Amino acid sequence: MKYTIFQDTRIGKRPYQQDRIAHWHTKEALFLVVADGMGGHAHGDVAAQIAVDCLGSAFQNEAKPKVADPDNFLFRTIGRAHAMILHRTQKQGLAQDVSNSPRTTIVACLVQDGYAFWSFVGDSRLYVLREGRIVTRTRDHTPVQMLIDAGRIREEAAATHPDRNKLLQCLGGPRPPRVEPTAHARLAPKDIVLLCSDGFWGPLTQRQLLTGLMGKEMKLAFLELIGLSESRAGPRCDNISVLAIEWHDKAVPAPEEPLTVPMEDSRADMRDLAATDPDFLRMSDADMERQISEIKKALTKEPGKK
Repeated sequence: MKYTIFQDTRIGKRPYQQDRIAHWHTKEALFLVVADGMGGHAHGDVAAQIAVDCLGSAFQNEAKPKVADPDNFLFRTIGRAHAMILHRTQKQGLAQDVSNSPRTTIVACLVQDGYAFWSFVGDSRLYVLREGRIVTRTRDHTPVQMLIDAGRIREEAAATHPDRNKLLQCLGGPRPPRVEPTAHARLAPKDIVLLCSDGFWGPLTQRQLLTGLMGKEMKLAFLELIGLSESRAGPRCDNISVLAIEWHDKAVPAPEEPLTVPMEDSRADMRDLAATDPDFLRMSDADMERQISEIKKALTKEPGKK
């Protein structure tokens, strides 16, 4: 695989950093993760770190040298991260009551075989950008996104809406998240796959994002856009995290049916972890501790980790 990668994370005007970003690779696969610990809840940074560690260890264990089933992999690992956050919260007494338990958003992208595969929970976003346009982006799990989708407000109004910080889905909450079905897009040369926290995309308009990337080297463009996001957010600037790749390989042959996912609401197709009752939601404490040990062991395997 041929690609250029960019990453940056900044504290903004917040007292501490709750975002976590990471990426891992093998010869045939690349895995990107951004988690945004929720600042209104205790230990959001802990939840974000658990989520990143859980997803990273799964990739290290299953990418041999690529993941056999990207859809199942993303669903299982995101669900396991949610269960692991709950387990750690209870064991270490990280919250006095469930309403203030550690929580995080997550967006994860697996790149292999010339495709990007992704899923998410919350309002951390993924964009696929091509030739100055947005091919697709994730639809936030927020009341504001629902208003936009219903045509009741314009997307430009989201940044100042009073409910802009409210989430309908997250990891670590009392109710299991409904995980989006895995989406995918065939990558073309010079495509940019962008994962970011809302601290980055929130202050920017769509036009500013696209204009900022046009005709510039990716690293310089994102550094300028991060600076613009900081200045537009002002004293309320949130943690900012950006993890992006520019694709340099040739596009793989197109399938008979187009696989690029359009920008449309897919909430009706989301998979409820509680309804599907996967094994990780029925783990005993001993099973959880064993999973934690496996995560720590996997993350000590340096090959492929950057």
